Amino acid sequence: MSLPNDNKRKAFARFSLPRIGQVITALFAMIAITVQPVAAQSILRDAETEALFSDMVAPLVAVSELDAKDVEVILINSNQINAFVAGGQRMFFYSGTIAAADTAVEIQGIMAHELGHITGGHIIRFDEGIKTATGITILSLILGAAAIAAGAGDAGAGILAAGQQAATGKFLAFSRVQERAADSAGARYLSAAGITGRGSIDFFKKLQNYEFRLGIPQEDSYGRTHPLSGERVSLLRDVYQADPAWDTPPDPKIEARFQRVKAKLLGFTNEPNTTLREFPESDQSVPARYARAYAWHKSAYPDRALMEVNNLLKDAPNDPYFLELHGQILLESGRPDEALESLRKAVRLTNNQPLIASLFGHALIATEDETHFAEAQRVLKAAVVKDNRNPFAWYQLGVVYSQQGDTARAQLATAESALLQRNYGSAIRSSQIAMAGIKENTPEWIRAQDISLIAKNEFERSDQRRR
Repeated sequence: MSLPNDNKRKAFARFSLPRIGQVITALFAMIAITVQPVAAQSILRDAETEALFSDMVAPLVAVSELDAKDVEVILINSNQINAFVAGGQRMFFYSGTIAAADTAVEIQGIMAHELGHITGGHIIRFDEGIKTATGITILSLILGAAAIAAGAGDAGAGILAAGQQAATGKFLAFSRVQERAADSAGARYLSAAGITGRGSIDFFKKLQNYEFRLGIPQEDSYGRTHPLSGERVSLLRDVYQADPAWDTPPDPKIEARFQRVKAKLLGFTNEPNTTLREFPESDQSVPARYARAYAWHKSAYPDRALMEVNNLLKDAPNDPYFLELHGQILLESGRPDEALESLRKAVRLTNNQPLIASLFGHALIATEDETHFAEAQRVLKAAVVKDNRNPFAWYQLGVVYSQQGDTARAQLATAESALLQRNYGSAIRSSQIAMAGIKENTPEWIRAQDISLIAKNEFERSDQRRR
């Protein structure tokens, strides 16, 4: 938040004491926007991408004091370059960060840094920075309010502005200390895992180039939540170059998988024309064909999309992710019967990976062949057992229950889906209908009751926030 201009200073002079609380609220608003809520973002889920992220972060988690099963990497659909930790031991990466990286080791450098935030308890300690900054601001508000009440409007406005500046500076300094600590911890984790720090340096240099283009002053990092990228490169280069892992070549399998995932991500998120320009027909590499398949599918040219995927499957007939895309294109082109073979095989090859299984279940239902409904129910129930955070799988399970005439369980599955999508009104209605049709005190009835209570509580909280 910038310092008040002259017009704002005049407005401060007209404050009455009952309005001072609004200024306190403004400080918390400033702090709140430093990290946009994950709930307001669009999360991208993809079986291949999640498997890659899990394998990339695993060696780093292994050398930290964390448990691998508790660390999760989540992808957010945004062209911004950003990553952060929230919700315990979850790392969030913007898709723009993946697009900006040239190699997997660049992303692993960011993962190591974010692990440093987790092991340093920085999310928990975030409140310490807020408390200190708020204390300074409240004191300045009291002094400023007293001056305004005494008729010294300009003096009061000056006190408020100075207090705000001091609070902001204190909070930013607190944040920069945490960033440097995370950089240091990240370097240790990369070293212990035997992963070169070249990727980390390369990515910071990319960020520095963005800072140059945005005209961000490079003299010092005062007034910023993060140290300048140039400062970080200077501090970390000597550390990384002295490390035995500096000259360790990247894992070729991880790098190849990263290029595939990056290409499919670009194919999925970019405009088709952009993808086809970046991956022309002359490029017959696996990533290029993968990206073009998504671009042609998005452009509603299923035959051209299938041609690209069939070429991929010709070289790798048992690749589950190529099979998944093959089935997806057929399904979404109105040919669900033809999609079943590829999707069934992909599910088998991935040991019932829940995201692929939910797509397979959808295809089974889409055939409108009643002989497939029992298999669809079995597949989808297994999918939500493995991953109960997939609203699409819950919705499809509700559809198949409805097709079979089981209204109560269809409503329970719909309630699960609605709750995950924060559609609390629908979750309340569906869970109550489910409770009316399911035997009381059974596990399913208790789950419907839990959903109803959770949804009502969240609905009331959101209603209070709107007031």
